[in-house]
Amino acid sequence: MQQALRRSSLVPAGFVVESAYCNADSTVITVRHFQSFGLCPSCGSVSRRVHSRYRRRVRDLPLSGRMVELIVIARRFRSDAVLCGRQIFTERFPEGVVAPSSRRTSRLDGIVHHLGLALGGRPAAIFAKRLMLPVSNDTLLRVVRRRSRPPSDPLKVVGIDDWAWRRNHRYASIVCNLERRRIVSLLPDREAATAQAWLAAHPTIEIIARDRGGGYGEAAAKALPHAVQVADRWHLMENASRAFLDAVRKSMRQVRNVIGATRIEPELLTAAERIQYEGYLRRDETNAVILELAKSGMAIKQIARQTGHSRKLVRQVVRGERNDVFRTRQSSLDAHLPWLDEQWVSGCRNGAELWRRSTARGFRGSLRVVGEWATRRRRAEKADAENLQRIPSARTIARMMTIGRDTLSKAETVTVAAIEAGMPALVEAREIVAEFHMMIRRKAAAGLATWIERARASLVASFANGVTKDEAAVRAAITLPWSNGHTEGQITRLKLVRRQMYGRGNIDLLQARLVGTE
Repeated sequence: MQQALRRSSLVPAGFVVESAYCNADSTVITVRHFQSFGLCPSCGSVSRRVHSRYRRRVRDLPLSGRMVELIVIARRFRSDAVLCGRQIFTERFPEGVVAPSSRRTSRLDGIVHHLGLALGGRPAAIFAKRLMLPVSNDTLLRVVRRRSRPPSDPLKVVGIDDWAWRRNHRYASIVCNLERRRIVSLLPDREAATAQAWLAAHPTIEIIARDRGGGYGEAAAKALPHAVQVADRWHLMENASRAFLDAVRKSMRQVRNVIGATRIEPELLTAAERIQYEGYLRRDETNAVILELAKSGMAIKQIARQTGHSRKLVRQVVRGERNDVFRTRQSSLDAHLPWLDEQWVSGCRNGAELWRRSTARGFRGSLRVVGEWATRRRRAEKADAENLQRIPSARTIARMMTIGRDTLSKAETVTVAAIEAGMPALVEAREIVAEFHMMIRRKAAAGLATWIERARASLVASFANGVTKDEAAVRAAITLPWSNGHTEGQITRLKLVRRQMYGRGNIDLLQARLVGTE
């Protein structure tokens, strides 16, 4: 059975409609509160003595494509309580209808709040205008800040990590509740003291998932010594793979000897490669000078002052992290080299003609690339064939040694076999890293102590030393289900929100938007 539409059903609960009329772009509704008494906001006493009346203009949800303005006939009451400090008070409306001194109804304020959470300031203001909810961008942000409420749930398992306000310049911290999978707080920096103060204010925390940086671990140990610290599994696996890559980089000279590409003929290099080779010689000379000073017992700080190089560069050279070899860059012509060799053997030795034929086969490079190849090939006929061998980069060698053999080409398989036969220490490092990955995947921490002893005597000793210093957190990462992966995901979401605001949001606004949408 159909029911008649009452005018009072169009306005918030508790109001009675007295009159309504429409303008060109708005609807004006005059309403009053249906109760005949008012409650004093100070003492709660009831009063029926009306002192005066006044009109409040309040915005409400749009109606039929028009903005709605409520003219509320509000009353002032005289207080009858003898001990109350108020003599006159303004009537209050029920909670969730119209807040004191508000110019919007609570239901409209809720829509404004959610628009601000989802879109921010200016985009939300533009969208609100299309919805017949005229509100400024500043008002939207004020509503978001005002209605933000920090989570009050007791914390047991949290994840903490850093994120960049501006990369390499300024960082902050994010804390997540891993049980509820929501952001708890944003800290203004990543200093250990700040994290320690926040953790100390939450003594109910039992498990802390963090990255392998020393700051958060130190803060957790001081603030909550009873809490279990869990290292991030993804970072553990990535650090292990990077340790093997560093081992390959430190062994590149031996790799070159094993592969058989020990000599470089500058006459066989192109003009661009010759410039690269000259730079390599300068770097090699710099490395030799720094190593000579380090062998004499000079400190890194003094070496940096004497040579004029940065401490970072000096430290890399002393630790063997800058000991690479010269190699020519990969070219767009590499995929066509077998076909070019066939054409060369068949008698076509004109660079322009080879370029025209290769272009017909899909080559997109310039004539100069093919011409330089032909010139080098012509000169190479008077040199040894080994001088033409291209040595792969350290990253490429690390990839070839760790992926399946069925995915390698014949030349790559021969290269890997030569490295494995001539460098057993590198093969051992690969096996140690693979064993560590397997421990994490299978959640088997029983052999961690044995693995550390073996790894400390290999090429990945630096990584093993780091695991030793953080052994308890690493063991917890292997055995416990908690990790910092969700925190990393929330950082990605945080960066998206910051980009929507063009990077201009303060930390309180970021926290209000991120926590408010949970």
